Amino acid sequence: MSTQTSGVDVFDLGSEHEQVVFCNDPATGLKAIIAIHSTALGPALGGTRFYPYASTNDAITDVLNLSRGMSYKAALAGLDLGGGKAVIIGDPATLKNEALLRAYGRFVQSLDGRYYTACDVGTFSEDMDHIARECDYVTGRTVAHGGAGDSSVLTAFGVFQGMRAAAEVVWGTDSLAGRTVGVAGVGKVGRHLVRHLIEDGATVVVTDVHQPSVDAVRDEFPQVTSVESTQALVASELDVYAPCALGGAITDEVVDVLSARIVCGAANNQLAHPGVEKALEDRGILYAPDYCVNSGGLIQVADELEGFSFDRAHHRATGIFDTTRQVFELAKTDGVAPAIAADRLAERRMRDVGRLRGLWLNS
Repeated sequence: MSTQTSGVDVFDLGSEHEQVVFCNDPATGLKAIIAIHSTALGPALGGTRFYPYASTNDAITDVLNLSRGMSYKAALAGLDLGGGKAVIIGDPATLKNEALLRAYGRFVQSLDGRYYTACDVGTFSEDMDHIARECDYVTGRTVAHGGAGDSSVLTAFGVFQGMRAAAEVVWGTDSLAGRTVGVAGVGKVGRHLVRHLIEDGATVVVTDVHQPSVDAVRDEFPQVTSVESTQALVASELDVYAPCALGGAITDEVVDVLSARIVCGAANNQLAHPGVEKALEDRGILYAPDYCVNSGGLIQVADELEGFSFDRAHHRATGIFDTTRQVFELAKTDGVAPAIAADRLAERRMRDVGRLRGLWLNS
């Protein structure tokens, strides 16, 4: 197979990555890509995203970015895990079935434990149960099968902890009471985040491209208001903006119109391009680095590898408050944006601990 994709060398695209695997099973229609960014701290762990990418190039770009983010997320969370991610190309509503998931499970199994998979956009705990029928390296399984269940529970909890830490910096209190928070994307994670915010006394405004998700949130929390689009949300009067859908949410255009003092959400890879973190800082907007605050889900599924205890995982996820505070403190000390400070902390751990380990192999 050629390493060329539209004139771009895959080795250049994934120059930091240890391994990228292309998985093809014509019988089921499976087309998947597994990217292992780093196993310096341990086996790579990251979810499987099932999404109708417009092109293979788009899927490659996404899986490389996401897997790199998982390395940083695991390192900053203090886990002995590396970073990986997988994408399955296609519409899960029409393509996903048991046969395809089991075929995918066989590809994950072939990596012999260098990559553990879990849920992500388009996949659920029940899907992990199907994958596990062919594979020993699966987390995020249903409670009935001894798993951690829905990892969005602690993802949202961790984002809320990070938001509290940001509020402490901006307003001198770790409560969101009386603040207006705009949540873009109220699917699995966003809906749980709304609950935490309402319980803390915040005013919440939401939007989602999937109207039934908005309806479900408003049925559960009648005090929540909604707007028709993300563009309308970011142009609203907000104290906090929480991007909880797909990546690339923080663009130059968003920064220009955003009234919020804090950006803190669950989406991965929120900054559309390098330099956006500086634009946020120039406008006096505090950015809570995404992979720092959204690591609760990773903490939850990682705990499953020890024999899952929700109480233990919840306790570890509470530490996201202190980690986010540490990021802000380093940013202030070093005179850099929080996104850069978070990278420095993660890279320091990967360097200091990883040099003792090297490439991870199952033994």
